[in-house]
Amino acid sequence: MLTTVRKNTMLTDRIYRLTLSAPQVAADAQPGQFVHVRTVPPTSWDPFLRRPLSIHDCSREEGIIALLYEVVGRGTTLLSRLRPGDEVDLLGPLGRGFTLVPDRRPVLVGGGLGLAPLLFLARRLREARQRPVVLVGCRRGSDVVAIDDFAALDCKVEVATEDGSLGCKGMVTTLAEKHLECEDAVYACGPRPMLAAIAGLCRGAGALLQVSLEEKMGCGIGACLVCACPTPKGYARVCTDGPVFWAEEVDLRG
Repeated sequence: MLTTVRKNTMLTDRIYRLTLSAPQVAADAQPGQFVHVRTVPPTSWDPFLRRPLSIHDCSREEGIIALLYEVVGRGTTLLSRLRPGDEVDLLGPLGRGFTLVPDRRPVLVGGGLGLAPLLFLARRLREARQRPVVLVGCRRGSDVVAIDDFAALDCKVEVATEDGSLGCKGMVTTLAEKHLECEDAVYACGPRPMLAAIAGLCRGAGALLQVSLEEKMGCGIGACLVCACPTPKGYARVCTDGPVFWAEEVDLRG
């Protein structure tokens, strides 16, 4: 479907927030789902493949969604050049999102751009009268984005940076170790080693854990198997069986 660019905001020298007028997507989207974005105009096929981007935020009332992305190659460079009024072709919303767990304290853990799907999740949790704790980990303070948006939702936010330039010095797992308790429901997205470490902490604390996996994708609809990931029962397709899984459903060491 064709959507229209509302804003394409540079947050850092590499990270952008793309806001789109997409009433149909906004009406159906659930936190943790993604859209498959065609990064070129209809007259071009280079690059050929779409880019999977988590739905960063969503307003059903306004009919808009926001996508958080980092400029790393040709496709995302083309996205960064979009201006208000430009059209963007999307497939979505796609995939399985997060399951909200009632009667447990929500703890959201984002590593780097793994923070992308967690703002939409925080918004839905606040609508359900739950107040999340948001733990953010990045390499440098200059990489940290969106924490003001979480604060505006009255979430408690803590930051860890590897160089110590913002928040505490260390990994986001350092923050998680201080917070996790048996009554928590943890929602995490980020690099696979981070998710594996969080899973170990949750097992030790007796906390429930859902993880959103970041994988390269081809079709986004389960046909090409590019995004297959190991599970205790074989392989799962991240694009359709996920991207959100309960931690015990997938092998995070792979």
